[in-house]
Amino acid sequence: MSNLIPWGTTRWDPFKDLEEIGDRFNRIFGRLPEYRPVNREALTVADWMPAVNISEDDKEYVIKAEVPEVDKKDVKISVEDGVLSIQGERKKEKEEKGKKFHRIESSYGSFFRSFTLPENVAQDKLTADFKDGILFVHLPKTEQPKPKAIEVKVA
Repeated sequence: MSNLIPWGTTRWDPFKDLEEIGDRFNRIFGRLPEYRPVNREALTVADWMPAVNISEDDKEYVIKAEVPEVDKKDVKISVEDGVLSIQGERKKEKEEKGKKFHRIESSYGSFFRSFTLPENVAQDKLTADFKDGILFVHLPKTEQPKPKAIEVKVA
């Protein structure tokens, strides 16, 4: 009975309980494909998903994907039916004798991300490059025809 805590001496933290529930759902459903009925982005099971930032300026859209420890030869970028797909693999480090890991929080294995492209993207002119573990995908914009003013004469 010495393990009992008197009522009212501890504070209930609902956010901690919600976090635990969220962690359980992530463990159960974390490897299921994301369902998106509205657009044509692919439904694929992946081991992990790189964080992505998408920005835009007057000339292009830029997708910045965080892919540390991924070799550029292990990344494939494709465009099909207006959907950009980025897929690849982060390979696990080889085990070394005498080396102990106390914590591993990095995700390894295959990854896949897909994005529906806006209509004003020149799909045949996209470029990509790697720098410091970041994949940059450049999507140049196409020239949009400028609206013409038409004068209407009233009789």
